[in-house]
Formats: sequence, structure tokens, C-alpha cells
Amino acid sequence: MQSSVTLSLHQPAAASTIPKSNYTVNHSLPFSPSKPINLRFCGLRREAFSGFSSLSRSQPLQSKIHSNKINSAISASLSNNGSAPKSFDYDLVIIGAGVGGHGAALHAVEKGLKTAIIEGDVIGGTCVNRGCVPSKALLAVSGRMRELQNEHHMKALGLQVAAAGYDRQGVADHANNLATKIRNNLTNSMKALGVDILTGVGSIMGPHKVRYGKLDSPGKIVTAKDIIIATGSVPFVPKGIEVDGKTVITSDHALKLESVPDWIAIVGSGYIGLEFSDVYTALGSEVTFIEALDQLMPGFDPEIGKLAQRVLINPRKIDYHTGVFATKITPAKNGKPVTIELIDAKTKEPKDTLEVDAALIATGRAPFTDGLGLDSVHVERKRGFVPVDERMRVLDFKGDPVPHLYCIGDANGKMMLAHAASAQGISVIEQITGRDHVLNHLSIPAACFTHPEISMVGLTEPQAREKAEKEGFEVSVAKTSFKANTKALAENEGEGLAKLIYRPDNGEILGVHIFGLHAADLIHEASNAIALGTRIQDIKFAVHAHPTLSEVIDELFKSAKVKAHASGPVSEPVAV
Repeated sequence: MQSSVTLSLHQPAAASTIPKSNYTVNHSLPFSPSKPINLRFCGLRREAFSGFSSLSRSQPLQSKIHSNKINSAISASLSNNGSAPKSFDYDLVIIGAGVGGHGAALHAVEKGLKTAIIEGDVIGGTCVNRGCVPSKALLAVSGRMRELQNEHHMKALGLQVAAAGYDRQGVADHANNLATKIRNNLTNSMKALGVDILTGVGSIMGPHKVRYGKLDSPGKIVTAKDIIIATGSVPFVPKGIEVDGKTVITSDHALKLESVPDWIAIVGSGYIGLEFSDVYTALGSEVTFIEALDQLMPGFDPEIGKLAQRVLINPRKIDYHTGVFATKITPAKNGKPVTIELIDAKTKEPKDTLEVDAALIATGRAPFTDGLGLDSVHVERKRGFVPVDERMRVLDFKGDPVPHLYCIGDANGKMMLAHAASAQGISVIEQITGRDHVLNHLSIPAACFTHPEISMVGLTEPQAREKAEKEGFEVSVAKTSFKANTKALAENEGEGLAKLIYRPDNGEILGVHIFGLHAADLIHEASNAIALGTRIQDIKFAVHAHPTLSEVIDELFKSAKVKAHASGPVSEPVAV
């Protein structure tokens, strides 16, 4: 499941500049860096099994000059995990083997770095074991249940289905088995590439030094030229809420699906709360949302949020209280239900008391950074987060970068998404190996896997207009409906909207938001365009297969009205 997203809106003001990931090549390297290799963030990359002999399907003659050198470096990493300088045990030590640490480790080995990763819990971290992966298994079940339960939908397709049911333990086993499979995949991929997996809790002992082992033991010390902190996050539980793991639970507990309560209150209506509401209502529960802000889904683009509420909330067995805090939640005991005391978020006056069968705390996540030993390098955490600059370099209490120390993922709070952690880790490895790289977080997509799905990248419309007012440019909005898409109509899933926020003067894409069938898969064309700095007037020439859902995005870009002409010449046609 996805967690809260925090974006910095500061960008260069030059009208002709479209932000994108920036590379500066250090030509002193023994080889020219290859193009970034595709990474599947929550699974295995192809190279883990097939080797690295083919980094690209076709290489120009010039690039082949370097390929033998690249493969030599990779061969070294496969045979003995590289060769660290004699003064260090490793080139790189990573504390935390979640998706971020895993992505950094694999990229480091590709670059020929002798690498170790420390994990005190289980490989895969939150995403694989208590987040993205098992939640998708539960949501796959809820999606099929919804379809089977929708008699009108089935009749429209000419299908007749008997009453649908489910086996709770079977559903729970599906989620657990998927997490186990992906966890084993991640472990095997690192072992196959020669990454040393060190078991224990890791902490910084000073420059280049890391201790790992059990908390109640002396542990072992290893040294490394560079260190990456990738310790992730844990569910955030506000004061006054008593979690017993049975009737008052966090997402960690909910993913085990030990019960399906008749009535469950969900505190928080962000990604986590929305996805669990989709699961619970599909399995027969009634849901009550408790939201501190005045509207549900406060992190989404307002227009998309309103449409999503009309489809995902209003027709289902869901009610809600907005503008209230849950100041005290007491678990069920001695035959009494869970009690929730609500106060007005503004006046702090008592508002109501709810009695429900269970309560899920979905109020976001907190960084897991206790015990890291950051005092030894003069680093002060901010609200638990490790302070970093735009290159993920850890900052000391004076605001200066600590040499050779980096922090990625939820622990730094820049963008609390698994794939963002992996992208940050790859960015750090690029820097370590001599290529200056700054990740553009506005190009990183996010998704909520409800039915239908919600996805987004870049700025919301209010954020874009605020930025435009400060920097003095115009903002335009284009929209397309799933009701005009042949594939969506064939699936009888025409409910949906795609929204493009852009600059009409130069064609810069500021944000894209999608609500509809497979929205999470459709967003990547937009996120890649932002990352590469592609302008709307250029991407309009892209061809999409018909009939596909991708034509929703095709029509979205084509409907935008850009004043500037195409920014580059059209390439010569290629005979195939």
C-alpha cells in the first residue's frame, strides 16, 4: 500500500526549462556509464537470472567500444562481489533490505561495487511483507468479488453468476504466500549477484563504520567507503489510541486478515484507508471513515477526489465523519465494543462517541530511525526523519553533508513510496560511481489500487496554480473521459477521468491525474514524459495501439492547446 506523499514544489523558474533527472558524466571513470537499466521495484529484474551479457537489444558501434569494460566490471561483481579498497571491508554497506535497499544493492553490484546489506527483520521491508505486496493480493480478491457481486454489470456482459462467497483463511493465505514468494525472489536475486546479507540491527559507529547484530550483544563492526541508510518506516499511531492487534489494528495487522468485522472504523482517508475500505466493503463489512480534515481524500487532486468519492464511497456501505480527531480509542474487551471518542478538529470540543466492532488506524507512517547512532556523526533528526539534501546526502546539525553517508526512502521523508526509495537508491549509486544525479521527485508517480484505481504524478491543480502565480506563467487543464474509450466500454468500465495540468506557453507537463480502469498502469507514460522533459507538442506524435486504454492518455495529450510549435524536428521514418 502506498503511504503519504510529500513533494517539494520548488523548481527553477526559467520558462524554457522542464525539470528532469540530471546526469553529469565523470569521464575519469574506467568506462562510460550505460543508459539506466529498467528496474522492477517489487520483484526481480531479468538480469538476476539471465546475467548481464545484453544490456540493450541494439547498441551503436560507439557504445560497443565500452561494453566489454562494462561487462568486465559486472563479471567481477558476479564472481567475488567486486573488490573493496584495502582500507575498507566494503565499497558500500546498506542498512535496511527493503525495496529501496534492494534496488541500491543491485545497482551497486552492476557498477562493480563490493556491497553488503544489513537487515534486522526480514528481506523486503514494509513493502514486501506488510505493505504494497500483500495488500495487492487482498485488493485482487476484492476486485473480483465486486465484479461477481455486481449483477447489473454481469447481465450487461451476458453473464449469469451464482452468489459469490469467499474463504477468509484462503484469502489471507493468498496474501501471505505472495509476500513469501516476492521476499524469496529479492533474497535470491541479491545472493545470485554476490551481495553479502548481514543479519542484525545496523547502526552508525562513526565515519565509515557500521555495527550490526542483536541489540543485546556486542555485534560486529564492518567498514565501508560509503554507507546508505534505508531503514524505512512503521505505522504512525497518534496519542490516545490503544492498539491491541485484534480489534484496534494498524495496516500491519489488517494485512493478515485474521477477521472481517461487521463494522470497522478507519481513521484516515488517504491511500491506506481507501484501499482497506475497498477490501473490507467487498468482503461484507460496513465502514466508517474518520478524517481530521474537512474533506475525504485530502491528498488527491480535488476534482479527482470528488469523482472518486462519488464512485468509491457514496454507493458503498460507507459513512464518514470529517473535521474530527479521534482522541481516544479503546479496544473491545469484556463483551464491550471498540469505543472511539471524537472531538472537533478546530474547536477541540467533544463531538461524538462511536461504538464499532473494530478500528483500523490509517494515519500515515513514521520513520524507523531510532537507534541508528546518528549522534556519532553529529546528525540531528527532524520529527524522526533523517535530514538530506537533493542528492540524498545526510546533513549534520549545521546543515552540511556528512561525507560518504546517504539516506533513502521513508527514513528521509521526501516521498514515502517504495519505488521512490528504489529510485533514490539508484541515484545515490550513480553519484558514488562518478555520475552526478539529482532525482526529480515530481516525476515519480503514485497510485491507489481501489476499484477503479487512482493514479497521479506531478502537481495537483491547486498546487500548479499556486506555483504559476508565484512564477508568473499561465496554467491550462485538459480532460478526457473513459466513456469515450472503446476498450473501457468493452469492459463495461466507462466510469473514469484523466486530467492534464500543463503550461500552454511551452508545453510543460505539470501534473497528470487519472481515475478509472487500470489507472495505475496508465500513469507511467506521463511520469516518464516529465522525467525526460518531453513536451506535450512532441508527445502528441506518439502512436498508441487501438483499441487500448492507453488511448485515454493519447487523447488527453492531443486535446491540450499549446501555443508553442514542436520543440524539435520529426525524425526520418524508419523502414521496418
